[in-house]
Amino acid sequence: MIAEVIVDISTAEIDKVFDYAVPEDMQVSVGDRVFVGFGRQNIEGIVVGLKEHSDVQKLRPIERRADEFTAVIPEMVCLMDYLAKRWFLRKADALRLFVPAQMRGGKVRELERLAAAINPDIPIDQMLSSIRANAVAQRGLIAHLSTCSWEWCSALTQQFGAGAIKALQDKGYILVAPKKVGRKPYGDLVGNAPKVALTSEQQAAVDVVGQNPSGKFLIHGVTGSGKTEVYMTCIERCVKQGKGAIMLVPEISLTPQTMQRFRGRFGAGVALLHSGLSAGERFDEWLRILRGEARIVVGARSAIFAPIQNVGMVIIDEEHDGSYVSESNPRYETIDIAEFRAKYNGAALILGSATPSLESYQKAQNGEYTLIKMSKRVADRVMPSMQIVDMCDELRRGNKSILSGALLAGLKETLERGQQAMVFLNRRGYSSFMICRECGNVIKCKSCDVSLTWHREENLLKCHYCRNQYHVPTACPKCGSASIRYGRDGTEKVVADLQAHFPTARLLRMDNDTTRGKTGHLSILTAFGNGEADILVGTQMIAKGHDFSNVTFVGILDADMSLYIGDYHSVERTFQLVTQVAGRAGRDKLPGRVVLQSYSPKHYVFYFASQYDYEGFYKKEINTREVTGFPPFTKIVRILVLSDTEDEAFRYVKKTLAAVKEVANRYPNEVSRVQGMRAPISRMENKYRFQVIMRLERAHENEITAMMYQAAVDSLAGCNVRMFFEQNPQNIT
Repeated sequence: MIAEVIVDISTAEIDKVFDYAVPEDMQVSVGDRVFVGFGRQNIEGIVVGLKEHSDVQKLRPIERRADEFTAVIPEMVCLMDYLAKRWFLRKADALRLFVPAQMRGGKVRELERLAAAINPDIPIDQMLSSIRANAVAQRGLIAHLSTCSWEWCSALTQQFGAGAIKALQDKGYILVAPKKVGRKPYGDLVGNAPKVALTSEQQAAVDVVGQNPSGKFLIHGVTGSGKTEVYMTCIERCVKQGKGAIMLVPEISLTPQTMQRFRGRFGAGVALLHSGLSAGERFDEWLRILRGEARIVVGARSAIFAPIQNVGMVIIDEEHDGSYVSESNPRYETIDIAEFRAKYNGAALILGSATPSLESYQKAQNGEYTLIKMSKRVADRVMPSMQIVDMCDELRRGNKSILSGALLAGLKETLERGQQAMVFLNRRGYSSFMICRECGNVIKCKSCDVSLTWHREENLLKCHYCRNQYHVPTACPKCGSASIRYGRDGTEKVVADLQAHFPTARLLRMDNDTTRGKTGHLSILTAFGNGEADILVGTQMIAKGHDFSNVTFVGILDADMSLYIGDYHSVERTFQLVTQVAGRAGRDKLPGRVVLQSYSPKHYVFYFASQYDYEGFYKKEINTREVTGFPPFTKIVRILVLSDTEDEAFRYVKKTLAAVKEVANRYPNEVSRVQGMRAPISRMENKYRFQVIMRLERAHENEITAMMYQAAVDSLAGCNVRMFFEQNPQNIT
C-alpha cells in the first residue's frame, strides 16, 4: 500500500504530495498524522490518499503514526483541495487549520491523573475482616470507595493519606490506574436557557428553514428580535435527526453567554472552540468533537473547521462582521468555508444579522439566499430612540470634551433611575497619539509606521500592531521640547472623565487591555450583568450580541471614526456599528435611548441608522457601489509584498506589477485598473510594505484571479520577500 502524504512544511517548493510505503504491520487511513523521513529530517505529515502503485521506484516507509486516532476527517481532505484552489493556500497551511496548533510537535496531549477503585474480585467483607480495627484510614477508604465507582487519588490522599492508599494497593484491595481528565472551558458556567414560546415571526423563520433542510438562508432580524432562540430551535430539530451543528459568533466575548444558553438547552453535548482557550482545553474540546461526544459546536471563526461529521446545520450569527475574514496567513472567508461544508453535507446554512453585509443581502435579493425577515422585537418592544448630537456645536459652545452635554444628561438620568448604561468608543488607551507642539513630531513605533498610544494606567506607550511598548518621554525625542500634546481620547480616558463627572458611579471598561486571559471577557460581562457596575465603557467588544435587561441608555462617541478611513466598506461599517451598538438599549421592558455624537451629523448614514432603516440604507449604498464599480459588482484583488529592506520591497513590487499587467493587458474588458503603491501602513513589524491593487469585472473573475496569482508567484520566485494575495480584502491598510 502506498500513502500520499503532505509534509508539514509550508513552502511553495514542497507544496505537493509525496509517496511513502506503508509497512505491512501498520494500519494507515486517510487523515492520519504520521512521521516520515524527509531529507535528513523525520517530520510530521498527513495522509491525504492511499493507492496501490507509485511512479517512484524506491519509496521510503512511513516511520510511525502520530496518534491513536485519525485526526483529519475525509471532508477536511476535500476542503484542503478546495482551499488550495479557491484561496491559493498551500496544502500544508490548509491542513494546519484542521488540527489544534499545539498537536504539532506533540506539545499537547490528553491529560491523565491517577484514580483508584475497589477491586471487584474481592468481597468488601473479606477486605474489612483482614484489616486491623485501628487502621481507621484504610477502613474508611474502603467504605468510601464502596459507594462510588472511582475517585481521584489526589482527593483520597487529602482525606485518608497516601499511606492508606499504598497499603490497600499492595494488598490488591484497590486498583490504581491513570484516568483521562477532560479539560472543560468555563467549567463553572451553569447553563440557563428555558424554552420559551416562539413569537409568530420566530415560528415562521423556524418553519421556513425546516421546509428546506439543505437551503441557504439569510435571517434579517432587528436587534432584540430573538434570532438566537430561532437558531436553538432549528439546532434542536437538527440534533433530533441525528445530525450535528456549528454555531459561530463573531467575538470571543460573545462565547460565554452563548455557551451558557446552549449548555442550558443541550447539556454536555455542546463543545466550545476559539483561540482564547488554553492549549489543553482546545485540544480536549476538539477531541470530543472528533469522537462524536459533542454534536454541537459553538465558537468564533476557527470553529468552522471543527471535525464534526454529518453536519446538518451551519449558523453564522452577525454574519456581516469583518472578524469572519481571516486577514493573516492563511487567508480565507468563513462564509465561503461554511457554504462548502453545507454543500458537502447537504446541510442548511443560516446567516443572521440585524445589519447584513451588502453582499449577502444582494444574494438574498437575487434568490441565492432565502430571505427571512424579523422586523419586530420580542414582546413588541420598541427600538430605542436615537438623538444625534453635532459635536461642532459643542465646540462652538466651548465644550472641548469628548462627552457632550446631552450624553452627560442622559447618563445622569439613567443613574438616578437605578438603570445601567453603555458607552461605546472604538479606540482603546488613554490618548491615541503624542505630538510635539514645537516641531510637529508624532511619536511613532520603531518597528511600524504608526503612532503610539498612551496607556495612562501603566504609563506606557504601546503599538497596537506589533505590541511593542515604550517609556513615555518627558521631552520630544526629535527637538527636545517639553511641549507635548496628547491626541484623541480612548476608552481609558473616557472612564477617567466619566468618573470625574459621576464620582459615585461604578464603571467597568472592556477592551483588549482589560480582557487579557481566558476569563477576562466573562468576568467583566458577568459583573455588569449582575448589576455590579452602572456604566460599561468599551470598544466593539460591547457592540453586538450582548443582552442586558437593565441597560436603557447607550452613548456612541466619535461615530465618524470609521466613516472616513479611505475604504469602500467605511459607510457600511459605520451603519452596522451604530445600529448594533444602539441595539444594546431597551432590550427588556424598559424603553431605551441612544445619544450618538458626530462631527458629520447630516451624513446620510446617520439618518438611516437613527431610523433603523436598513432597506433604505441598502438601496442607497448598493447604488453607490454599482456606480463607482466596487464589490459586489466587481472584485478587488490586492497583492501585498513585504521585505526587510525598503529598496528590495520596492524592486520586487515593480516586478510583480509588471507581471500582473501582462495578464491584465490580455483582458482589457475584464480588468479595469491595476496600480502599484506603498501600503497605507508602509512599515509594520520591521517589514516594508508595498502593494498592487487591481479591480476585476465579475464575468471571468475566478480564471483571471488564478492567472494573476500565478503571475505574482512566478515574478517573486527565489526572492527573499513575502507575498500575500487577498481577494476583496476587508482592510486595505
